[in-house]
Amino acid sequence: MPRLLSVNVGVPRDVTWNGKTVQTSVWKSPVTGRRMVRKLDIDGDAQADLAGHGGEHRAVFVYQMDSYHYWERFLGRNDFTYGQFGENFTVEGLPDNEVCIGDRYRIGGAIFEVTQPRVTCYRTDRDSTFAYCGREKLVQAMTL
Repeated sequence: MPRLLSVNVGVPRDVTWNGKTVQTSVWKSPVTGRRMVRKLDIDGDAQADLAGHGGEHRAVFVYQMDSYHYWERFLGRNDFTYGQFGENFTVEGLPDNEVCIGDRYRIGGAIFEVTQPRVTCYRTDRDSTFAYCGREKLVQAMTL
């Protein structure tokens, strides 16, 4: 049975990446209580790069625990926290190979529809743990 484990939000920050200042909202933190999900975002959350994130078809980013477990094994770590991968919803019981575009899920009083596959943002490299993995490895692991 699918289960929502955490709702995570964050706001844009300026960071130095490859010698440049970029704005990112990849840092998300768990929140308690209910949050209103609107057409473009979740209350308390914002996307920094609206060309690559957000919008009507990318208002909520979902990441599943199987991928967390993959990274724990791959990196030999067990210190990840919900929101670590920039996701708004941390879930379990929704394996990537079983979720299809067009699937709908009810969470609280809202219905969410899968509109596109998850795409890894280069800003995931902001955590030096992942920097050596490279984008290709991240994409592979995040779409198991």
